[in-house]
Amino acid sequence: MTQQERNKETAKAFYELMFNEDQPRKAIEKYTGEIYRQHNPHVPDGKEGFIEYFEKMASGHPGKKIHVKRAIAEDNMVVLHTHQEWPNDPDYATIDIFRFDDNGKIVEHWDVLQTIPEEMAHGNSMF
Repeated sequence: MTQQERNKETAKAFYELMFNEDQPRKAIEKYTGEIYRQHNPHVPDGKEGFIEYFEKMASGHPGKKIHVKRAIAEDNMVVLHTHQEWPNDPDYATIDIFRFDDNGKIVEHWDVLQTIPEEMAHGNSMF
């Protein structure tokens, strides 16, 4: 398995543990490097800010679920195309970008989120 393939598997496992299993602290401890830089404007920078944000999200949104539709890797970057399900709220189509260090640990994250509309101007899906 190449390093890019390992990085894709790590990004997916990170999201599974953090988002679907509601264990952000464990996900940070297991899958991130020495630093963790955040670019989402709603999530504080650093490991502790990330953990606090997602622990609060887990308690406030039981039943949320993320489904990885695609994983793309280039150099030390991985892009995940995901479907986020939110009970009692609109679902989202998301793009998450992760940067990895030389040890295969996540050290930086960017994302773009879009609600999935009830109607679209075409018959294609968001995935």
